[in-house]
Amino acid sequence: MPQHSKVAVLRTRPETVLEDYGRLLELAGVRECLAPGVTTILKDNISWHYPFPGANTTPWQLEGTILALRKAGYQDLSCVQNRTVVIDALKGEDLNHYRPIFRRYDIPVLYNFRPQDMRWIQYVPKTRMLVLDRIFPEGITIPDYFVGKNIVHLPTVKCHIYTTTTGAMKNAFGGLLNTHRHWTHTWIHETLVDLLAIQREIHPGILAVMDGTTAGDGPGPRLMRPVTMNLILASADQVAIDAVAARLMGFDPLSIRYIALAHEAGLGCGDPREIEVVGDDISGEQWHFRLARNFHTTMAWLSWYGPTRVLQKLIFRTPLVVIPTLVSEIYHDYYRWPMKERRIAEEWRRTSPWGQLFQHYAEAR
Repeated sequence: MPQHSKVAVLRTRPETVLEDYGRLLELAGVRECLAPGVTTILKDNISWHYPFPGANTTPWQLEGTILALRKAGYQDLSCVQNRTVVIDALKGEDLNHYRPIFRRYDIPVLYNFRPQDMRWIQYVPKTRMLVLDRIFPEGITIPDYFVGKNIVHLPTVKCHIYTTTTGAMKNAFGGLLNTHRHWTHTWIHETLVDLLAIQREIHPGILAVMDGTTAGDGPGPRLMRPVTMNLILASADQVAIDAVAARLMGFDPLSIRYIALAHEAGLGCGDPREIEVVGDDISGEQWHFRLARNFHTTMAWLSWYGPTRVLQKLIFRTPLVVIPTLVSEIYHDYYRWPMKERRIAEEWRRTSPWGQLFQHYAEAR
């Protein structure tokens, strides 16, 4: 178990959120979490390139974390982006207003899918893997740039159709695995535990800084109901921060397989009774989030867990993968976004204080 099974949680508001992120990282013990004198990677989370509330790292989360890290003495910062078969990282960092922040604070941005930025190298974990060595029998590969550097994950508080909740542990998924990461979805819980074990081997320091100012309820990580939670969280223990976020959302953390497996493996603390929560009192908070079914969740279940999973290798490991990829892109980007989610996002920007702050970032470009 990590030395610090401590999670810092603060209530915040748009007028003070940047300063509050500074306080949050101090409470989390940032100097004890991250090694001095090495590059610190900022790993933001773009679950949808469109700016849907709750889905992506917020601009104030990114800026507040940069300010707090610089104040704590971590000057050598970089950001690493990844892509998936359905998410455009370049479009996502533009529409979510990260680029002006990168320019303002002189943060270089690298892409794990560009050979000029980093190479994929074979890595043999010291820890016994649960599934990754069987999913990738030819060898597990990771980006060479990650080895020997601190990493700061920037997830949000939200649900996920595959893992119930998604946060710090899931944020490593895009950065550490290549574009064949979808092969792991049937064993996604075990995969996240394997990735955490690898992270603990290659990074001298790990910190998660989670934004719950507007959280995502429902069939995430994209098609959600925005919920104003006004909370931010940070911890060196990736399991503990996910457990605290899950409990806030209304789930029993140890009923979520990836949290329970990581807890049992000693990679962190998933039992809220054993986690020290510092900062503001959240003992009475429980938001009763729930997963809901839609077309995407049904198709995902059939693909990865239902009777048609026997077709996985035929569909997802051959050129036929273009078919489900196209279906997902059409459904999310050309049906759901223009027909529903864009209007929800626009209403949030008009009526929510956090949406108005997001609009301020848009106008300050």
